[in-house]
Formats: sequence, C-alpha cells, structure tokens
Amino acid sequence: MKYKISGDNLQLVTLQIDPGEKIFAEAGSMVYMSANINMEAKMRGGLLKGIGRKFAGETIFLTEFTSAGGTALVSFGGNAPGTIKPIELSTGKEFLVQKDAFLVAEDSVDMSIAFQKRLGAAFFGGEGFILEKLSGTGTVFIHACGDFVEFDLKPDQVMKVDTGSVVGWDGTVAYDIERVKGIKTVFFGGEGIFLTTLRGPGKIIIQSMNLGNLATALTPFLPSGRGTSGSGGIAGTLIGGLTR
Repeated sequence: MKYKISGDNLQLVTLQIDPGEKIFAEAGSMVYMSANINMEAKMRGGLLKGIGRKFAGETIFLTEFTSAGGTALVSFGGNAPGTIKPIELSTGKEFLVQKDAFLVAEDSVDMSIAFQKRLGAAFFGGEGFILEKLSGTGTVFIHACGDFVEFDLKPDQVMKVDTGSVVGWDGTVAYDIERVKGIKTVFFGGEGIFLTTLRGPGKIIIQSMNLGNLATALTPFLPSGRGTSGSGGIAGTLIGGLTR
C-alpha cells in the first residue's frame, strides 16, 4: 500500500491499494475514490467490539475498501481542520489515542477500546473514560485538530500537557491526571484545574488546538436565531452576505 498526505491544516490522505489489499476506515471519512473501489460497511470484530467503538464515540460499523481490479485510489479526511499522521505498528507495539482520532488503517491493524487505568484520568481527563487502542502490524492513520508536536520521552521523563491536547502515546508511556496547585492559579490562571501527566519512555503526540477550543473560538461569529448582528469583522460580513 502506498499513500500520500496532502494539504496543510485541512489534510487528506490518499491511499493506493492493489488487488488483495484491504483497508478499513471510520464511517463517513471517505472523500473520493476511483471507480474500481469496492466499499462495504462491516462490524469488524463482532458485536462486542462494535458496541465498544460506540462507547468510544465511534460508529458501530467500519467501512472496508478493496480493489475491484487493478490499482485503485481512495482518499480520506478528518471531521475538522487538522493534521493526519501515519503510525507504524509492529508486533508487540501498542499506541493509544483519544476518541475520534482513528481515521483509516491497513487490514492487519486491530482497533479496540482501552479503559483509563486511573480514576483521576477517567473522570477529569477531558477525553472521556474510554480510549482507542491500536495494535497489530501495519500502518494506521490518525487525525486531530490543529498541528502536531511530537516528543520522544526518555525513561522517567515527564511532560505536563493541557488537558484535552494529547492526541496519542505509546503503550509504554504512563498516563495520569494532576491537579493544578494553588487556589489563585486554579481560578485565575485560565488553564483549567487539571493537567495531563505523561511519563516516558515512549513517543507522545500533542495537538496545537483541540476541537473544544476551536468551537469556543468560533462561537461568537456563528449566526444565531436573532440574525447576524452579533458577528463582526470579516466573519460577520461573510455570514451576513450568506444570509441575505
């Protein structure tokens, strides 16, 4: 399988598959495909894994793509402006990602759910009680909002990250939630009450903006039922022009 990632902050990944190759993707992520692609929705892994994906915020059914003859092309994109990254998996290696990060993978990759190991992470982590665990062999593509920043943590090296900004990490990385110290910092620091603590060894991937922050930033410029009088600047002009 060959692939090409195109774009800057609105990226697409285009996969070239030959007869005998199979890929599977999150439902609704396909952007375009060549005429010789077969597409079929399947409940990969059976009912229990399908229900698990539903709990993780994904769809019960995944979509499988195969070539109907000759080299075929199919392209995928995320549900928000952001970045796509390939993760190479090998035997014995696991990679954990936030819910909704999975985009598309080779058939030899396994996607399952993983529960947070600590109650603090489960209730205050900002990404929900369930994570997605990627294992097996092959290439899997993940997507998240904003740009990606990567670190290769050494043993016992710690990185503290804004809650909700962690995209994924190697299975060797320890993950927990730490409360921000100091009442003044909690109430006036503007960074929330909890931080995500990641301890090496292993790779971690951080996003420059999460989807919640993006939605908050755009809210003042969105039209409401009372019209577009609350919108200003270029965004307000564009919205006003579209609604008139």
